[in-house]
Amino acid sequence: MSKKNLSPFANFKYDFPAGLVVFLVALPLCLGIALASGAPLFAGIIAGVMGGIVCGIVSGSPLGVSGPAAGLTVIVLSAISSLGSYEVFLVSVVLAGLLQILLGLLKAGIIGYYFPSSVIKGMLAAIGLILILKQIPHALGFDKDLIGDEEFMQADKRNTFSEIWYAFIYHSKGAIIISVISLAILLLFERPFMKKIALFRFIPGALIVVIAGILINYLFTLFAPELALSGEHLVTLPVAHNANEFLGFFTMPDWGAALSNPKVYVTAGTIAIVASLETLLCVEATDKLDPEKRNTPTNRELIAQGAGNIASGLIGGLPLTQVIVRSSANINSGGRTKSAAVIHGVLLLLCAILIPGLLNKIPLASLAAVLLLVGYKLSKVSLYKEMYKIGWEQFLPFLVTIVAILFTDLLKGIGIGMVFAIFYILRRNYRTSYFYHKNEVHAGEPIRIRLSEEVTFLNKASIQLMLDELPENSSVIIDGTNSVNIDYDVLEILTNFSLHGAKEKNIELQMINIPEVALSSGH
Repeated sequence: MSKKNLSPFANFKYDFPAGLVVFLVALPLCLGIALASGAPLFAGIIAGVMGGIVCGIVSGSPLGVSGPAAGLTVIVLSAISSLGSYEVFLVSVVLAGLLQILLGLLKAGIIGYYFPSSVIKGMLAAIGLILILKQIPHALGFDKDLIGDEEFMQADKRNTFSEIWYAFIYHSKGAIIISVISLAILLLFERPFMKKIALFRFIPGALIVVIAGILINYLFTLFAPELALSGEHLVTLPVAHNANEFLGFFTMPDWGAALSNPKVYVTAGTIAIVASLETLLCVEATDKLDPEKRNTPTNRELIAQGAGNIASGLIGGLPLTQVIVRSSANINSGGRTKSAAVIHGVLLLLCAILIPGLLNKIPLASLAAVLLLVGYKLSKVSLYKEMYKIGWEQFLPFLVTIVAILFTDLLKGIGIGMVFAIFYILRRNYRTSYFYHKNEVHAGEPIRIRLSEEVTFLNKASIQLMLDELPENSSVIIDGTNSVNIDYDVLEILTNFSLHGAKEKNIELQMINIPEVALSSGH
């Protein structure tokens, strides 16, 4: 992390608006995921708060945001049913957190470096498309499905595409008016001239959209009741009328009934593995979106996720992971440090305590507009063009990953994309023995690193670790003269190190016969 980002308050003017946008994005997702998981609604808010505050403080990720994840809903729903009570399930969440801390201490975070770039970018594009497809019904006022649902096949036996069909049939004119106005406001805020106005550099468009949605719907109730939105068309946060009611939203684990139940440990192991994999995938994706191309320490991230799950489980929250939707919303809103993640957690907590009634006036159509724009930025046409230009060995796994995630789920889709990526890698990687040689270095001499004949994404983790361990204020030569092929993933790491890492460590770097590649801007 660069020195300008060391102070948690140095970038407050950027991090607070970003944290506010992430809060607005996270609120309906937390509630929707809790409902889909068969858990108390407030359990999703607790997980969002712990993901923001605890994970945000412990994590080394500058832009990653954690919270309850749609990918865990099936596991949670099944576990609550098989364990017999939510209180017993909470013990599994705490134990899963302990396992994640153990995985971090055992350096298991290195697994994150073994996902090829084409698959990670395919995941980003797929999540963007899912966001767009899933938010269209909410923008049209058809809110039968949960706003946090990412599965292709839904609980009501419909799917992503049939839901859109029904939305066009059973639309709400009031919701359409609100979503169109909301999108217009968001697009206006994207214009360069708006960024020159000091007030709108600090107040994000998403906040204006939410306020406008509440006011428009209020005007509907006064002058056009047939257009007014209510019930399932609005946010539905539990409201406490006094302190005792609010404290009743929290649930304690039932240790006595849980520790002798083998299913509790199986559930804990399942949550730990799935949550850790989803987190590592998100870390890799978030680092690619980061405009400054910083590298998140993955082992520390596992420890942070473990701490967050322990805290969440102890007071009644759902299990959590780092989540790409919240993280990309943070990046697109100009967040610069992990303070934005913490701010979003604090806002979730304060608003749940102080103004739950006001939050329940927010139309889902307004929030759908915000998520539609987040989805578009994750799945821009320029990303597809960029991957196509690189070549079929990158483009085909990228495309397969997108389709697989759209029609299955995140982990299955990633697995299918990995199969295609590995096929291409193995086809030209069978003769590789070493990926670099490092001569003995005498005082005053440069460190010379020679890349091997074939350098693939399988060498990605070792090369990243080698670059991380290079001493500061040294002179380094990376020589690719002997390389017949250097995979795009490795070129991406070397280019990133040349443009950012070497400068941060004051390393005098010379790269011989190693082409630079264009890095994504993060927007």
